[in-house]
Amino acid sequence: MKGNLIIGQSGGPTSVINSSLAGVIKACWTEGIRRIYGMHYGIEGLLQEDIVDIEDYITSAHDLSLLKRTPSSFLGTCRYKLPPIEGNEKTYEKIFDILDKKNIEFFLYNGGNDSMDTIKQLSDYAAKYNKKQKFMGIPKTIDNDLPMTDHCPGYGSSAKYIATSMKEIIRDNESYGVSKPTVCIVEIMGRHAGWLTAAAAMSRDIDCSGPDLIYLPEVPFDIKDFVKRIKELAKTKKSIVVAVSEGLKTKDDKFVCELGSSNDHVDAFGHIQLAGTAAYLASVIKDETGLKSRYIEFSSLQRCAAHVSSRVDSDEAYNVGFLAAEAAFQGKTGMMITIQVESREPYVETYDMFDIHEVANVERKVPLNWIINDGTYVSDEYLKYARPFIIGSIQPYTAAGLPIHITMNKKKK
Repeated sequence: MKGNLIIGQSGGPTSVINSSLAGVIKACWTEGIRRIYGMHYGIEGLLQEDIVDIEDYITSAHDLSLLKRTPSSFLGTCRYKLPPIEGNEKTYEKIFDILDKKNIEFFLYNGGNDSMDTIKQLSDYAAKYNKKQKFMGIPKTIDNDLPMTDHCPGYGSSAKYIATSMKEIIRDNESYGVSKPTVCIVEIMGRHAGWLTAAAAMSRDIDCSGPDLIYLPEVPFDIKDFVKRIKELAKTKKSIVVAVSEGLKTKDDKFVCELGSSNDHVDAFGHIQLAGTAAYLASVIKDETGLKSRYIEFSSLQRCAAHVSSRVDSDEAYNVGFLAAEAAFQGKTGMMITIQVESREPYVETYDMFDIHEVANVERKVPLNWIINDGTYVSDEYLKYARPFIIGSIQPYTAAGLPIHITMNKKKK
């Protein structure tokens, strides 16, 4: 009989992260794993021995189906950085003592760049001290910036939300027949990689002109040139909509959001909290042009909008969870499952796995040759790459007109 399994969810949630959890649970049921544990609030919860028995809450195929329709992290999440092994052996001894106490043989962690670092550290420690546990990474990030994989589960659904919302915002902004245009600036997540902001381009179709300008953090942002372009657009347009990344930086490497306000908050990984880029740029436009301007921040909506999640994205998230568990059962460790695309038209994906050392702490950005018009738009190559990820829908289960979610608020009897 194999040992037990534990899984944790880490970093920013997505609308399909629980599909990966559903895949892990299904693989465990198929393999006959006796106990499926969850880290309550990721590795940080594990260190506090905050561990749940998942089958106290999920016991049936219906529960799995509902789990796949529930956004955010069912188990709770964290942003906790494990210290280096050397000099911090007691932290690792504590983790492995907890795993041994629960007879946990398989350790799965679902997250992005920083979460894969957790898998790297733990698998390195296990190899160094000949521990029995197997460690597998399950990719997840709306930022789509993990290397070695064609794309990341969570990105497709966020991209679909962004493209859908951009169409609706553009339609709204075009409603006003005033003599001067209204400028609407939409702020989209993305610290150093512009994959999410690029998704705004998918709103362009036969019934929608798409945003007028798209700014990604891969290219230094020139505020004077931005104002100049808005003035030029205002000569011929009655509606101007701009998509900007929250992580825009000027050529002197300063975040645009820092120009409008000071924010000293950083997380455990040293990341400054980004917000206010669109608000600052809207105020600049108002001051420099006199045009009516407004701003919209999608904020956490773009990662939790399960009501517009993508079928392709949900299915792939489920598959990487299932395959990560299956690989661990087969003795694999220190690896992350990846998605590879054999064909985009028709769309055909396959799955592989890569050494975690090739993945952890490596950030993949939008190719510069996909950023066009002097850094103000994205190319058709990007659209060809991304459109398959937003195909299909997952219809929510509803009651009284609202979606139903499964939570840990109530245990099964």
